[in-house]
Amino acid sequence: MHWTDAIVDGLRAHEVWTVPYVPDAAGWQVVSKLEADPAFTTVPSTREEEAVGIASGVYAAGGRAAVFMQSSGFGNTINALAQLCIVNRISVPLFIGMRGGLGEFNAAQIPPAQAVVPILDTLGIPHYAPQREEDVAALVDGALQLCYAGRAPVAVLLYSPLVGAKRAT
Repeated sequence: MHWTDAIVDGLRAHEVWTVPYVPDAAGWQVVSKLEADPAFTTVPSTREEEAVGIASGVYAAGGRAAVFMQSSGFGNTINALAQLCIVNRISVPLFIGMRGGLGEFNAAQIPPAQAVVPILDTLGIPHYAPQREEDVAALVDGALQLCYAGRAPVAVLLYSPLVGAKRAT
């Protein structure tokens, strides 16, 4: 199964029907499939913190939402994650397209990508990174179970060996 289909199937299995996102190459591979499926509602967001706020509102209203973003914008979410989601025990799964690694052509992507894991660790947010396509379904299922059982954010990091590196155009 393609990694994008495994994520879509995982979201469906856990009844995660709303997906706020900030467009990026890795996330778009999934979000474009969600947009084509009438069961899902995708919400383009101007900032990553806005996407976390939307997902938190969906959770507060009794629904489930997952956020898709790129590593370069993850830093914009620190306040919302620390002061909204963690303190209030709001389940928000984060799918983060990791730039700044293998195959990166843009030096500006490297520092924010290097900060993602240390920030997640500092905030106590569990994070997982599928390395092989055949691992995606089980990892996403487990991450979503943990997120909702633990009533806290969980991150799935999508690195270029899995999703493909963005190329200079």
